[in-house]
Amino acid sequence: MTDLHRLSIRELSEGLAGAKFSSRELTEHYLKRIAKLDTQVKSYVTVTAEQALAQADAADAAIKAGTATALTGVPIAHKDIFCTQGIKTTAGSKMLDNFISPYDATVVAKGKAAGLVTLGKVNMDEFAMGSTSENSFYGATANPWNLGHVPGGSSGGSAAAVAADLAPFATGTDTGGSIRQPASFCGLTGLKPSYGRVSRFGMIAYASSLDQGGPMARSAEDCAYLMNVMAGHDAKDSTSIEKDVDDYVANLNGTAIQGLRIGIPKQYFNVAGLDADVKARVEESLKKLEDMGATLVEIDLNMTEAYVPTYYLIAPAEASSNLQRYDGVRYGYRAENPVDLMDLYKRSRSEGFGAEVQRRILIGTYALSAGYYDAYYVKAQKVRRLIQQDFLKAFESVDVIAAPAAPTTAYKIGANLSPVEMYLGDIYTIAVNLAGLPAINAPVGFDKDNLPVGLQLIGNYWSESQLLSVVHQYQQATDWHTKRAAIAEENA
Repeated sequence: MTDLHRLSIRELSEGLAGAKFSSRELTEHYLKRIAKLDTQVKSYVTVTAEQALAQADAADAAIKAGTATALTGVPIAHKDIFCTQGIKTTAGSKMLDNFISPYDATVVAKGKAAGLVTLGKVNMDEFAMGSTSENSFYGATANPWNLGHVPGGSSGGSAAAVAADLAPFATGTDTGGSIRQPASFCGLTGLKPSYGRVSRFGMIAYASSLDQGGPMARSAEDCAYLMNVMAGHDAKDSTSIEKDVDDYVANLNGTAIQGLRIGIPKQYFNVAGLDADVKARVEESLKKLEDMGATLVEIDLNMTEAYVPTYYLIAPAEASSNLQRYDGVRYGYRAENPVDLMDLYKRSRSEGFGAEVQRRILIGTYALSAGYYDAYYVKAQKVRRLIQQDFLKAFESVDVIAAPAAPTTAYKIGANLSPVEMYLGDIYTIAVNLAGLPAINAPVGFDKDNLPVGLQLIGNYWSESQLLSVVHQYQQATDWHTKRAAIAEENA
């Protein structure tokens, strides 16, 4: 049983149901891999071995009793932004290094109800602010394809854990590309659902009108299994949509590629800074879809130049508001020996937050301040509506929209890109969050340095089934999603 980590979610589900191996054996297998290999990858912040084995034993009992679900006994890693009862939940920050959540996030609770086994909590950019997973109090996570490169962010720990086969799949969150970009950098499939499709209850907030949880895995089929657990209305989240949830696994072949209209925004393929290898791999994948029967339609997305300035006003403004609660009084990091209340506030926040989080709080506070609110924040919200309308107009003539997930492959660790350079790297992902649309990344090849390249497909509202189906059929005809980094091929 040395190759359990090479099995798909479907194969794991069938193997557990058919008693080919137990959940305890499977869980022990992953815990051994984490112990052996994660010293190099550094994807986990907390490994919950004792709890995982107890959950595995309970899963084995449920399987034996005939009360199991399709995912009972399958291990999972949770991004350390989801609250987990009795387990440290840090959001990658010194501010929450001592925070033990008294409750489970809805996504975690649904996973438990489905019988998933939690291996632990994985690293991320602090409060989900970043594109490299270097902005973490716990240090940088490495990209399994090249340990000298970043895995992307903010869900870099989730991506690295799956890409190194230290978990079969993982939860992530996406505020401006934080599922799709690390999935692209690590050669994975990652789905950002429509806003409101997955509950945000218990997910530590960065920008509440943009945040959305989603699955990260090797294939669209694996993601579909996790979406069946994650999606659905939650009365605890006022932004959660009351809408029937598809059976994403059953619908994997539900969208015909023949006649599918794929929009190609000409603005996206003329962006300065788009790497030649990335462009070539994306165009090759689109040619493959065309060979499978899809029609490529050139479209205009005229608001492209407004994406970055709009996002980097709205997101920091919401972050400024959401992160006010971390003041050293009720929970989280507290400065030692404050001389008075103002000193407590100032030092707790300046010592507890990292540089990037402080930068965004300051930008957001400025944008919300008296005299600037109308000029910046309100104007950005008006432009946001124009960006949404730009997409809706495009969807009148196409079914999905194609783009790179990122303009480059994974950066080197310590590349020290300026904040503006880093923000411009989000050009292809942030508009989807501003508009609340669903989008998916699929691996489509490698650059000259053998680093993965991703294709992003953007759908209309509530079209997660369609996106998963299109990528699934592409993956039936190609093998990019089956490629593994050298470290993933190692046995524990």
